[in-house]
Amino acid sequence: MTARIDHLVTSGTFALDGGEWDVDNNVWIVGDDTEAIVIDAAHDATAIEAALGGRTLRAIVCTHAHNDHIDAAPALAEATGAPILLHPADRELWQQTHPDRAPDAELTDGQELEIAGITLTVLHTPGHAPGAVCLYAPELATVFTGDTLFQGGPGATGRSFSSFPTIIDSIRDRLLTLPGDTTVRTGHGDPTTIGAEAPQLDDWIKRGH
Repeated sequence: MTARIDHLVTSGTFALDGGEWDVDNNVWIVGDDTEAIVIDAAHDATAIEAALGGRTLRAIVCTHAHNDHIDAAPALAEATGAPILLHPADRELWQQTHPDRAPDAELTDGQELEIAGITLTVLHTPGHAPGAVCLYAPELATVFTGDTLFQGGPGATGRSFSSFPTIIDSIRDRLLTLPGDTTVRTGHGDPTTIGAEAPQLDDWIKRGH
């Protein structure tokens, strides 16, 4: 069976540094008819489980530990038995949302996750958060970027645990080196491509975006 990407949007709140914002999050499901992984279990574990359609969930992968990307992860893990994977540099952020439930395993740079006959490579891309990661799936010509890279620019870096120079380095060195026709599937909003974003790098730096 051929691996495919399923997508749903869930809604909730993002909370950090004493503020709260209403957000819509992209939840990505990568797999085939029998097994899958979930990238960012946001807001609604019931909806995500329904989208799995009875497939075996092999892992819940967190691109970073802002609450809007992980709030449904423990409930989804309990419902499916799947482990939660997070880069260790985001444990402090994770504990702000889930102080009594630790992730099950760590993500590491260069780690390969295999699902439905394809490989997703973990790329550590700090900046939006210290433990932010992207997942590159060359067989699907796709990179899942969480909140590191969006259509039109980098993820936000104006809050705690973030750094604009760091996210620029991550994007330049880890993402813009991917093939230009690679689809960028983001944590919020519409997809883009590496080729569409690469020419804008200098403008982002000038704007301090």
